[in-house]
Amino acid sequence: MASAFQCGFTALFVETKEFQWMTQTDKERLQTNIHLAQQLNASIETVYGDDVAYQIAEFSRLSGVTKIVLGRSGIPRRPWFHKASLTERLIELSPELDIHIIPDNGLNSQLSAKRREIMHIPSVSVLDLLKSALILAVSTLIGFLFYHLGFTEANIITLYILGVMLVSVSTKSSVCSFIASIVSVLTFNFFFTVPRFSLHAYDSAYPVTFLVMFLASLLTGSLASKLKSHAKRSAQVAWRTKLLFETNQTLQKASSQEEIVCVTAKQLLKIFQRDIIAYRIDPEGQMKPELFLVDDMASTDCYTSEKEQKVARWVVTNNKRAGAGTETFSDSICTYLSIRTGDQVYGVVGIAASDKPLDSFESSILLSVLGECALALENQKNLEEKEAAAVLAKNEQLRANLLRSISHDLRTPLTSISGNASNLLSNGNLFDTKTKEQMYTDIYDDAMWLINLVENLLSVSRLEEGRMNLHVTTELIDEVVAEALRHINRKSVEYQLQVQNSDEYLLAQIDAKLIVQVLINIVDNAIKYTPPGSEIAISWKRNGAFIEISVADNGPGISDEAKPHVFDMFYSASNRIADSRRSMGLGLALCKSIVNAHGGEITVTDHLPHGSIFTFSVPAGEVELHE
Repeated sequence: MASAFQCGFTALFVETKEFQWMTQTDKERLQTNIHLAQQLNASIETVYGDDVAYQIAEFSRLSGVTKIVLGRSGIPRRPWFHKASLTERLIELSPELDIHIIPDNGLNSQLSAKRREIMHIPSVSVLDLLKSALILAVSTLIGFLFYHLGFTEANIITLYILGVMLVSVSTKSSVCSFIASIVSVLTFNFFFTVPRFSLHAYDSAYPVTFLVMFLASLLTGSLASKLKSHAKRSAQVAWRTKLLFETNQTLQKASSQEEIVCVTAKQLLKIFQRDIIAYRIDPEGQMKPELFLVDDMASTDCYTSEKEQKVARWVVTNNKRAGAGTETFSDSICTYLSIRTGDQVYGVVGIAASDKPLDSFESSILLSVLGECALALENQKNLEEKEAAAVLAKNEQLRANLLRSISHDLRTPLTSISGNASNLLSNGNLFDTKTKEQMYTDIYDDAMWLINLVENLLSVSRLEEGRMNLHVTTELIDEVVAEALRHINRKSVEYQLQVQNSDEYLLAQIDAKLIVQVLINIVDNAIKYTPPGSEIAISWKRNGAFIEISVADNGPGISDEAKPHVFDMFYSASNRIADSRRSMGLGLALCKSIVNAHGGEITVTDHLPHGSIFTFSVPAGEVELHE
């Protein structure tokens, strides 16, 4: 019906005070019905109260229920003491609801007959009997005091009613209050009515007094017992709400699916004080058990056996509970439930229940906690998918920028190379030697620019994907700088390159080839963006565990708005450089990736009165002596 009407499906259990005296057969039937509802993807809810019809009506009103399905019993009513049926009470309390009645198969009649044959007597502990006797004895002693002080019999009767109320509050079984009501009447008759110290009564009005006293005591005791029961249920509901709130708060702090499952298992261990085994399904569909034990020294082999893992795999496949206390793999050590939202199963949790099955309240808490866990896992999954989508979108944007930059920036040098080569092939004999050398030089410069561009692209992609392994060795900084200067653009002859050597020989733990590339890119960047004749100074010094290398120029400098972005990929502070090519903005991005891979940092600052200083740090090295 829920599927047909496309609405939610809820199975409601109303727990009354008679639940504590319910026979084992009825409890098993209850668990069977709850399990059936769970297998049908119903939400299991529990409410507390003795008026079943009122509890159903209130739950329906608060939850927005529109249709109620009930089973109708075939047990015949007694012609006397007519009492409205559950259906009639529901129609009276909730006339706006659609109530569907399904006749049963007569099983209730058979069970009712069996129950009449074997009366279930609630158990009464010796301690409760001793408490009741002590309270009645104290009430009698105080009654003697009242009697000698001249108080009326009404005061003594009130005293016994108070004693019955105290018995109801201080004992666990309502049988004690019933017994106390009878004993209090007999005690009052024996000690305080004429003739005293006998169960006879001369006054003809005393039987009525005794009856009223008994009914008042019984009613008072019953009310006190109900209040205590309601207080207990309210405490359970408050405790459950507190646990769920605490679980929700803890799960919100978890940052991964593994942590969410771990937090849930620890919370269940704290609540139930039973061993917990948790399985999380990884993206490859594999399940690995993780144990959370009450006693850390206990053996774990019984929980990780092939038999127990088979039950967990069955739960994942069938999306139903199994194990101890169920009809499927009932000989298992644990009861296994899936962590799920709808048909999506994120994992399985097993709780030790072979010795003591979970009751309805514990099952309700367990399902609520697993529901919170499933919701947190779903949110985490959505967050990870959102982050992955954002990364994918960023990569697509980078790829689009790369293609756009390549399409513009490769055209100029390729056109120059092809044009000069075509002129040399077609009209080479018509050019003088100086013109030919200039054309050869242009072809060489454009080819080297393209090679440097391709090298930067490959290096950036490898570093971003984590595929470039650093070959770290101990190198002398002087030699690294000298090697870089040998590969600098030949246009550097038009600039004043200065190398300010340190007073001491400094060693660094670096990948020399990559650091050479960093220096080449920074110096080439200075050459591109400063006019000919500018000064470019390279210096280095030790600063703690790092060596700082600086490249300073006295060109126009970099604006404050551009400084935070100069190390971003595809960013260029100026669209054009000295040779009319566009800068793709890869050089400095590659420098940052290489320096960060070494554990250092790279920054840009102003070189007063004008110009820029690029400074990067690399780990310092020590001389190793081999004796």
